[in-house]
Amino acid sequence: MDTTISENQKNVAALVHLSTFTKYFFPFGNFIAPLLLWTFNKDKPFIDEHGKQAINFQLSILLYALCVGIICLPFVIIFASDFISLVDTIDHSVGHVSIHEIKNLSGYILIFSIAVLLLFGIFVFELYGVISATIQAAKGKLYQYPLSISFIKTTIKNQSKNEHVS
Repeated sequence: MDTTISENQKNVAALVHLSTFTKYFFPFGNFIAPLLLWTFNKDKPFIDEHGKQAINFQLSILLYALCVGIICLPFVIIFASDFISLVDTIDHSVGHVSIHEIKNLSGYILIFSIAVLLLFGIFVFELYGVISATIQAAKGKLYQYPLSISFIKTTIKNQSKNEHVS
């Protein structure tokens, strides 16, 4: 890796990581924006490495969120019949629904709470990772996201631990 990293390269690498937050404004912005920045600057090894790391992390986060959904899916199916009876109960007794008429309410609350807790954990984990990567890129250091799956091969693992800061 070239030891002379310009301020422009540091700023672009930091922007690659920060651009993942565009998903809150545009669908799939967390993939499109960093991919564009990375593609236009692939010839610079520092930006190339940060671009690969950012895309790998976003793909990993997507996979983790899908796993939460898949894990919750069987429980949703199990409680679907109870949900249908809940709708029937509400429909037949408009304005007169009591807690005793709702079957298995605790199951709904438990599943919903677990899913929300897991998704919130993923959200906080993503914030931590992106902010840490942005700071390291701005300092001119390489960064490897924690728990990131290498969909795109990176060179950071080939370096010694003394050359990069996690």
